[in-house]
Amino acid sequence: MHGIAIIVPMVHQQRSQARLSPSSDTKDTEDIVSLLAPRLAHFAGVARTEHVTRAAQEMQVPQSTLSRAMVRLEQDLGVDLFARRGRTVSLTPAGRTFLNSVERALAEIERAAEEVRADADPATGKVAFGFLHTMGAETVPGLIHAFRADHPRVRFSLVQNYGEAMLEKLRAGELDLCLTSPVPDAPDLVARRLDEQKLRLVVPADHPLASRRRIRLAEAADETFVTLEPGYGMRRITDDLCKEAGFRPRIAFEGEEAETLRGLVAAGLGVALLPPPAFPRPGVVELTVTAPRAAREIGVAWLDGHPDTPPVAAFKKFLLSRRGNLLPA
Repeated sequence: MHGIAIIVPMVHQQRSQARLSPSSDTKDTEDIVSLLAPRLAHFAGVARTEHVTRAAQEMQVPQSTLSRAMVRLEQDLGVDLFARRGRTVSLTPAGRTFLNSVERALAEIERAAEEVRADADPATGKVAFGFLHTMGAETVPGLIHAFRADHPRVRFSLVQNYGEAMLEKLRAGELDLCLTSPVPDAPDLVARRLDEQKLRLVVPADHPLASRRRIRLAEAADETFVTLEPGYGMRRITDDLCKEAGFRPRIAFEGEEAETLRGLVAAGLGVALLPPPAFPRPGVVELTVTAPRAAREIGVAWLDGHPDTPPVAAFKKFLLSRRGNLLPA
């Protein structure tokens, strides 16, 4: 036995419907699994003690309930699991085979229970947190460092991805929270705007525009652009800003990561609209865009109606408290 006391009220079933036979199909198997599952801990307790009375006392189950449960278990399986001598029992070969699998199943249940309890622990629990690639070098490490000043043992599972992929992970239950841009507007999500990040036109250091400090985006209408791939939030923002400036960008290269695009710009392969880098990149010049207004909103999103564990609730509260002060100065 593995230290689990499972006390489940017995549900009277018609055994002839639940008995597993050689001709059973998948539905019959599902029925027998749902019927047997509450009885596995009872069976393991009786098998371990080889005494119904002692097992009943240890598991705090009435002896009569336990005895009936074992009889029903054998009837539902169609196999004798015990050889009985009064209240003392011993496993049959079939019972011993069944016990090996039952103990593994109970151990796995115990491990899963311990894991989810540990993840929900207010002091040492886990937060599954997603964020954009562009926030991984400086913003997110700074946020986690500040949060852990008051929650030093909270653990994080970190996922870097583009916005739409993170929202799908939220919906699948793989993330608790994510920082993304644009701020999503979907009925199944809750999103809060936290900050705004200005975008720059990045040009090669030897480009004719490199001597400028400011530029209207329309002045780059004849340039070749390098951008993130379709589906990325920055790609959508780039397309929208260029449209607002009166042109459709000529795209030579598409990538998945902002710093890779900066490298392409440095190599003279085009220009790009990007958020500021965490560290200056040689070979490029970053120009302030004066028109149209070039910025992206950063927000935090979570699944609507999804209950928060204490560590997730604490980190969500922390992120919301950083509204207007999320990004490094």
